[in-house]
Amino acid sequence: MTHIITEPCVGIKDTACVDICPVDCIYGKNEDWEQLYVNPQECIDCGLCVDACPSEAIYTIEDVPSKWSAFIAKNYEHFGLEPP
Repeated sequence: MTHIITEPCVGIKDTACVDICPVDCIYGKNEDWEQLYVNPQECIDCGLCVDACPSEAIYTIEDVPSKWSAFIAKNYEHFGLEPP
């Protein structure tokens, strides 16, 4: 299982989730991207990022709200991976 960063992160530059991630699988802190991204191949599903996110933008892949389901593919494709 992996975590997905969704719509509430777009345009937000709070990187508390990046700083707390024990495996450094969240990318974009020093990039000019519209949001941060979790590399699904590196995520260990610890959940620390969920609690650290001030905009409540991070969900397990199974719990992504349907209105933000497009972010699942967007996250995978960002790393050149096939979405589930």
